[in-house]
Amino acid sequence: MFSQNPFVELLNLIPAEAMQGFVILMFLLVFGGTIYDMIEKQNATYFFRNWRKSKLSKVREISFSEMLVIIFKTVTVDVFSAAEFCSFNRRLAHLLTFYGFIGYVITTVIMVFGYLPEKSATPEIIPTLWYLSALLISIGCYWFWFFIRVDVAAEGNPRLRLVQADIFVLSLAISSTVAIVWGLTQSSNPLLSNIFLLLYIVSNLVLFGSIPWSKFAHMFYKPGAALQKRVADADGSRRNLPEPADKPAILGTAKRIPRNY
Repeated sequence: MFSQNPFVELLNLIPAEAMQGFVILMFLLVFGGTIYDMIEKQNATYFFRNWRKSKLSKVREISFSEMLVIIFKTVTVDVFSAAEFCSFNRRLAHLLTFYGFIGYVITTVIMVFGYLPEKSATPEIIPTLWYLSALLISIGCYWFWFFIRVDVAAEGNPRLRLVQADIFVLSLAISSTVAIVWGLTQSSNPLLSNIFLLLYIVSNLVLFGSIPWSKFAHMFYKPGAALQKRVADADGSRRNLPEPADKPAILGTAKRIPRNY
């Protein structure tokens, strides 16, 4: 069951060209939505303006080898290990979603474009990784949704309260969950499977079509911001902030989980 390509079973209902076209459409929505978000919110303008300011106030030049090290640290530490999150639970939930999403996209592309129409049998490992990746996304998203959200954990708002910022995580959670159920019910209950297929299509359209209004595009901005921060620390500009004290003052009480309600 977990080793079967779910898109092969779908050939009886939808042509391979239509499925491939839908995947291409999702990539176009990501590209177009991100560009629109950059223009509307002027993220790129803000980024390059800060970059120019830091170049004017830098203390030293960064060599090519140093820049390579900074880029390597940015990719490995800030991107692939989510070092920006101090909380272990927050970091783990993010990494589950992050790696699950990467694996989910890659295996979807392989199964749809590499084995449709079915010229050869799909290797069992690929569908298995597809289901596993979808499961990781679901765990990470639901963990964040019910237990980690700041407005719920720290401010006491209802867990089912919806705001615009929740579009991304909620649509991603629903899409991955529906994908698993759709794949598992294909052979046992075709009618139920078709219902979940419709939900799968709609949830993906919401996920990738709502990029200008969700936080999806943030995954493309954060690496650039992390790189800019590391470069500013290395060249001495420090984003116009003062140098850290040798021993920062310890103010307030011991660290505690915020429960402001």
